[in-house]
Amino acid sequence: MVKNIRPRAWVALLSVTLVLGVTGWYFRHSIQSELQRSTLPKVEPPPTGTIRFAVIGDYGSGNHIERDVAQMVESWKPDFIATVGDNNYEIGEAETIDGNIGKFFHAYIAPYKGNYGTGAATNRFFPIIGHRDWDSPNGLQPYLDYFALPGNERYYDFVWGPVHFFMLDTDEREPDGATATSIQGRWLERKIAESQAPWKLVFAHHAPYSSGRVPDFQHMRWPFKAWGADAVLSGYYHVYERLLVGDLPYFVNGLGGAFISGFGETDINSRFRYDENNGALLVDAGKAQITFRFVNRDGRIVDEYVLVKNQTREKSTPLP
Repeated sequence: MVKNIRPRAWVALLSVTLVLGVTGWYFRHSIQSELQRSTLPKVEPPPTGTIRFAVIGDYGSGNHIERDVAQMVESWKPDFIATVGDNNYEIGEAETIDGNIGKFFHAYIAPYKGNYGTGAATNRFFPIIGHRDWDSPNGLQPYLDYFALPGNERYYDFVWGPVHFFMLDTDEREPDGATATSIQGRWLERKIAESQAPWKLVFAHHAPYSSGRVPDFQHMRWPFKAWGADAVLSGYYHVYERLLVGDLPYFVNGLGGAFISGFGETDINSRFRYDENNGALLVDAGKAQITFRFVNRDGRIVDEYVLVKNQTREKSTPLP
């Protein structure tokens, strides 16, 4: 009888240990989540006539870091959220996409058909494709099934207030190409030329310039400034960096929720670099001025950059 009881006892003990471990982890991270939420600095509402949006990149891990960034973004009460790619780690699968995106951002997505609550009445979540989103066994299909986006959904544009957004698919697997002379490149050139918006922002996952540990993506060095863009926002590298190339600002914003990759050799165009904590961009845009702030997940402004029509001023505040 003893021999029959002992294996059952071990199974029971192991089950209790696992339950307590999972419960303890959940309780601990729930407490941390509430503490993080309650200690975030309050952000003043934007001035009248100004839109506010957040930009997250390389975020779709589904972990507590992404949760912290999401809670901070929600505290800003943005009009919408845009991404610079890698929405669904590790390989863009249908089985992981809702847990990596909808769990934290379902309130901005429309139509939302996932398992984490009620979605938005109108869509307020605008992603671009990252290389991870292409990597699933079914290619881009899980991404295309999950979102309902303008145009062909791979690359598209939309206008919100004084800003025209141009959302690219910069992966070399893009059917319409990812070079300046490709179908997609000619589309962007034409769309920017047609735009009447005060500000024109380009979103491109693969950073044309960076100080990352692997080479940047020269196939994405399109003539953005000559075409009329005011700034280029990208991801891929899990750092934050601001560069200035021919008076055109480039932002690398890949600290949305995944691991931090760190820097390699400093690019000659680099003006500000940060790799100490995860975070997101907070952007306020009016007709005459647009302000970019990178905020870490503790709620501290790390870098601030202001564009004013026909002039530029910047304010960088490195952490101690």
